[in-house]
Amino acid sequence: MAPRPFRRLAVLLPTLLLSGASQARPVVLELFTSQGCSSCPPAEALLGELASDADLLPLGFHVTYWNHLGWKDTASSQSATERQADYARRLGERSFTPQLVIDGCRSVVGSRRTEVAAAVSQAKAEIGSEVATTLSRRNDRIDVRLGSGVGSAQVILLGFDKSVRTPIARGENGGRTILQTNVVRSMRTLGMWSGKPLEFSEAPPAGQEVAVIVQRSDGRIVGAARLTPEL
Repeated sequence: MAPRPFRRLAVLLPTLLLSGASQARPVVLELFTSQGCSSCPPAEALLGELASDADLLPLGFHVTYWNHLGWKDTASSQSATERQADYARRLGERSFTPQLVIDGCRSVVGSRRTEVAAAVSQAKAEIGSEVATTLSRRNDRIDVRLGSGVGSAQVILLGFDKSVRTPIARGENGGRTILQTNVVRSMRTLGMWSGKPLEFSEAPPAGQEVAVIVQRSDGRIVGAARLTPEL
């Protein structure tokens, strides 16, 4: 029989994944994680389940501060560590793994399935009239288009790998093979959106898939889009 938390999620997740019409944009879920953290595989598994919801954009950011504890995360980057530190300052929290930041404005422990489901449902309910954001591929370029709106925000382009299976030789997860979802490989700021329609034409970032997020100075995400690979 499945453990009690997983039985509860069997009720919660179908409701979370299937309710309501399609949203104007996906809710952005940023999991700060490490291959060296023994508490992270359950959060990685949950992120993989949530990836089946088209109204969500789950992203795995692998931090560096576990790298000296027996295993160097093969997907870790200083930019992920710095991004999490920025959230810690904005949210008044410490950095920890597994941390799930939802739409840049709230965080939960990424392995607490009931709390994650509640926070994601709340974020879906709060999406309103924001920045229309689209991604398209034109020859060897990625086109980003933003509509008009109020205020200003950073435009951030990300590249990520949809599924990565990594055997871990040492550290807390030594001997395990971890399946990771939407592992971020690159991240760069394209510029600032200031309320007027805006376009960028960019070289594809490193990674199998591409996403863009539009983020205000307080961390709140007001625009997002994902471009899947061509078949």
